[in-house]
Amino acid sequence: MLNRRNREAVVKAVAALELTGTERALDIGFGGGLGLRLLLPKAAEVHGVEISATMLARAQAAFRGEVASGRLVLGEGPMTALPLETGSVHAVITTNTVYFVEDLPGAFAEVARVLAPGGRFVLGVGDPELMGRARMLTENGFRIRPIAELEATLTDAGLTMRRHERFAHSGLGFHLLICGK
Repeated sequence: MLNRRNREAVVKAVAALELTGTERALDIGFGGGLGLRLLLPKAAEVHGVEISATMLARAQAAFRGEVASGRLVLGEGPMTALPLETGSVHAVITTNTVYFVEDLPGAFAEVARVLAPGGRFVLGVGDPELMGRARMLTENGFRIRPIAELEATLTDAGLTMRRHERFAHSGLGFHLLICGK
């Protein structure tokens, strides 16, 4: 379900990385694993970090061969404490994850830490104005932040905004914030 529902957003996020096939890529909060599947043929090595032990176990089973070969490295952890070396990845995506992050400045600083100089980061989020109207989301603890706040926090973390893409997704608006380091 996660893969079907988020397909268009994840496909566009991976495309926005403009991978050449030589990079180490990272998908933070990979959920159903669609981003991992899309990154594997486009990157030299792929890392996935997930906070959910259930999603991590599913990915380990689904990508058994890729993990065994070393092309895919999976780890468990929050966005604020990524289990990767400083400057170790060239391209990072995360979609629909920041709603669950309390310490957004810490999370974006952590992304900047693991991102190599010249690297790219693509953040995908649903339109905050439209999401804010959905009581179910706000009642269930989703932290919905204005795009301007996300952009300012990215900049404060040392990431440079390169472009902002908008498109319709699942009947709502969606934003991709594409940054560089």
